[in-house]
Amino acid sequence: MTQHGETYKDFRIAVPTGYENVFSHFYFAQNRTNETITKTLLPSYQTMLIFSFGKKALLKSKNNRQVEVDKCLVLGTIRRAFDYSLPPQSTILVANFKDDAFYRFFGSSAWAKNLLINPDELLDENCFTAWWYELSKMDDVHQQVSYMLHFCSLYLREQDPIAKQLADCKEQSLDPVKAVASNNNQTERNIQIKHKKHFGYSAKEINRYQRFLRAVEYIESMTSKMTKEDWFTIINSCGYYDQSHLIKDFKHYLNLSPTKYLKIQQDICNPII
Repeated sequence: MTQHGETYKDFRIAVPTGYENVFSHFYFAQNRTNETITKTLLPSYQTMLIFSFGKKALLKSKNNRQVEVDKCLVLGTIRRAFDYSLPPQSTILVANFKDDAFYRFFGSSAWAKNLLINPDELLDENCFTAWWYELSKMDDVHQQVSYMLHFCSLYLREQDPIAKQLADCKEQSLDPVKAVASNNNQTERNIQIKHKKHFGYSAKEINRYQRFLRAVEYIESMTSKMTKEDWFTIINSCGYYDQSHLIKDFKHYLNLSPTKYLKIQQDICNPII
């Protein structure tokens, strides 16, 4: 949990048993300071459902347009870092969908390509607005999470068998497309199409992201151990060809160099770690 003085707090909430393949975690943040708190969110290749209470939280889209979170908002697959701000007297509660859970919930991963979506538009009903009003009456965040889980269970579809295998292979650090194609006597092309349909991104995209994430974890590990950075060790351990290859990925996902990230990482929110 992070706290700024006595009046800003943020923390992750673990997912209860039975929902581990739907959500990776929930995130809560509340600003009771007199200043706006701004953070940078690392890419996660997840889709997020955000509920905003009190003063409206602010997001900066990829074209630098500032967007207010009015009650609730879906953030499509987070492929690049972006800034978000919590004004004084604002609170957010975020559900982080895992793997194909967005598809299972909304019935299409195509929506996830759009960064900012009103979730009521996805289901053609105002259930999320009604949901927000119920959540706004609750003072305890854990009670809010329990309510969210119950609500989600009413809409969640059964997981597609191929999608489940793809997710399981990823957890086992296997090549998911190749392994699942072999196990099901299908072409890799068919499995690639299935992957994109249910996850909203290709296996090639997620492989590049996971390599970048390993580098981020390496950097954060060095900082926690107070050791001097060794860029060549990071390059070799994380599967990069050379230093320029590493820098290219950091520029792609963060618009920062690895050295710059190392200096300001305390202001960056990592949704995975």
